[in-house]
Amino acid sequence: MHRILELLEKNNSLTAADIAVMLDMSEDEVNAAIEQFKKEGVIIGSKILVDWQKTTREYVSALIEVKVTPQFGKGFDQIAERFYQYEQVKTVYLMSGTYDLLLLIEGRTLNEVALFVAEQLAPMDTVISTATHFVLKKYKQDGVMFEKPQEDERLVVMV
Repeated sequence: MHRILELLEKNNSLTAADIAVMLDMSEDEVNAAIEQFKKEGVIIGSKILVDWQKTTREYVSALIEVKVTPQFGKGFDQIAERFYQYEQVKTVYLMSGTYDLLLLIEGRTLNEVALFVAEQLAPMDTVISTATHFVLKKYKQDGVMFEKPQEDERLVVMV
């Protein structure tokens, strides 16, 4: 059954009929498995990946490392919940290592993202520090390459 999830994760436009053929199963079996995954919360959505750099939309994303002080009995979950309530915050991860939470922030401009961090995130009483890393170019996301590698067009001369 994990194979169904792997296929859907790679290509969410696959139909149950497509998957059934690929895995030598009946379409009804695949549909039942997918419905069960949805019911259990294993499948929690579907997403289309957009290369915004190829559009006219102004778009900036940044990764924000955040060190926090969790409150006794509430842990990191309550802090993460405060962060993900903001529209600009697209992703929140609890991390191991030198910082606690990693946020993916999106905005129209570098300044808009910087102001959001400075005015909304950094002043929170549980935030110790932040480090902002602006994404300059995406090469690959969620297993999908944004640009095909260029072929080497140099002429090979055999001697």
